[in-house]
Amino acid sequence: MNRASDGYPLCVELQTGAVRLTQLSHGAGCACKLGPGELESLLDGFGPADDPSLLVGLETRDDAAVYRLSDELALVQTADFFTPIVDDPCDFGRIAAANALSDVYAMGGEPRLALNLVAFPLAGLGREVLEGILRGGAEIAAEAGVVVAGGHSVDDPEPKYGMAVTGLVDPERYLANSGGRAGDALRLTKALGAGLITTAAKRGLAGGDLVAAAIETMTELNRDASRAALDAGASAMTDVTGFGLLGHLHELCEASGLAAEVEAEAVPAIEGALELAQDPSCRAGGSKRNAEYAAHFTSFAETVPPARRFLLADAMTSGGLLVAVPPEGSRNAPGVRIGTLTEGEPGTIRVR
Repeated sequence: MNRASDGYPLCVELQTGAVRLTQLSHGAGCACKLGPGELESLLDGFGPADDPSLLVGLETRDDAAVYRLSDELALVQTADFFTPIVDDPCDFGRIAAANALSDVYAMGGEPRLALNLVAFPLAGLGREVLEGILRGGAEIAAEAGVVVAGGHSVDDPEPKYGMAVTGLVDPERYLANSGGRAGDALRLTKALGAGLITTAAKRGLAGGDLVAAAIETMTELNRDASRAALDAGASAMTDVTGFGLLGHLHELCEASGLAAEVEAEAVPAIEGALELAQDPSCRAGGSKRNAEYAAHFTSFAETVPPARRFLLADAMTSGGLLVAVPPEGSRNAPGVRIGTLTEGEPGTIRVR
């Protein structure tokens, strides 16, 4: 189901006229997150929780927390919300819900229960727009088999929407950033470039076909990819969102005590995204910040063109899974192979 196929922008007609949700936010989607460098320094001030049942907490910068309830069952807990990345309310809701559920899939878990998180100027935008956002979130939750059981809302001049999600996982089978091993293949399950496309659209530089492709990518659940990764014997996994491919790979490498090599040409891009990457007007502030941060731990071969370099830092929203899998399981793992985990200075990445 795709509501963007008839052209861009998609607007909701209110009594006060047409509203473009993306014009009401300072940053779009996951690009509105705090920068990876700032967040890293902030979280460094918090030590590990003193509870043996907490299997995954802050230390490895994982997508969700994992808490053991018994020898056979653990909870996966996450929350994720952001500002509008598209103008159509229902599509915004669908993208935000898929993004929140992805954190559970990235840990190898199955989401079961969700609560809506809403910040919204109801008096200014009206009930119809918020209903559309919530309807979109409910559609994705239903597709995933997740129950939405309430939530929390606040009045806010800048719209925001997302979900707090609870999932389940076998405490012996969850996947964290820290499990990678030297020689593991790196596989990516979704193409990059949604940040470039949505930024271009916000600035009137992208047409309906491009936006439709980005929405299709962002609303695709990571459920099947997560299950396939588990079946293939994956050793580590994360999803690629606001910090870009390089930022999230850096976190996985640091947690696993490894380095990585990436083949730039092997990294898939949404059709048209690389062309946009050549135009500075299509580069989101969050993606620029990612590129500056990645420069501290990434080295590029001279043959890697600037557009491809920037694509690897593109701030994705509801992106794919980045999976580390042993060579013997790589053939059956989801996505396309983009590189390898290697021995080396932890967290460093070579792109060739």
